[in-house]
Amino acid sequence: MKKHLAYFVSDILHLFYPHHCTGCGSDIVYNEQLLCAKCIHRLPHTGFFDKAANPVEKVFYGRVHAEAAAAAFYFTKQSLVQHLLVQLKYKGNREAGYFLGRQMGYLLSASARFTGVDYIIPLPLNRKKEQLRGYNQAALISEGIADTWQKPMLSSVVERTRFTETQTQQNRISRWQNMEQVFAVTDAAKIAGKHILLVDDVVTTGATLEACAAKLLAVSGTRVSIAAAAYTLSL
Repeated sequence: MKKHLAYFVSDILHLFYPHHCTGCGSDIVYNEQLLCAKCIHRLPHTGFFDKAANPVEKVFYGRVHAEAAAAAFYFTKQSLVQHLLVQLKYKGNREAGYFLGRQMGYLLSASARFTGVDYIIPLPLNRKKEQLRGYNQAALISEGIADTWQKPMLSSVVERTRFTETQTQQNRISRWQNMEQVFAVTDAAKIAGKHILLVDDVVTTGATLEACAAKLLAVSGTRVSIAAAAYTLSL
């Protein structure tokens, strides 16, 4: 009886206060959902989490050693994935980050290639940029991962020490030069000998992730894997 009453109340609330799908605008979605079933079904999965030598791993070949690397979805312009990332980074939609993270958590928990991970670490933002945005989008994604994968998240063992401008219009070499000496490990003892999953929203050239991973790997015995919500071809 209570269950039926709860459904009735939910339906009434939905009638007067409809909740719309972030992807297509449909109201055929429950209040706790970000996307409707149709939009979830059309997300462009990469299949990288179970595949060695996938395109994301190849981004880091010869640059920094990653135990494993993957991204959940392909990023293309004018796509649903781009819309979700714009909502996350520029529209204050935190739930988009949690949603992407939860999707990644399901993929990570089903993959044998990431089972040895000890901690999840989001790629840090400079404090100034985080204050301007109100949050770190990689941290929101990491929280979503931790929610479904049951791995602990660390958010204060590495920091971004220098403010950098947006890199979307820079090539690979410029991005790497811009990222040198940007990151610093603040609690090496916490991660010494541990396997870290470094998390970001999008992998393009990988320069930012490379620079951060290099700092983590400088800590004795540390291993690093990399995961992102989306992958796009290098500019």
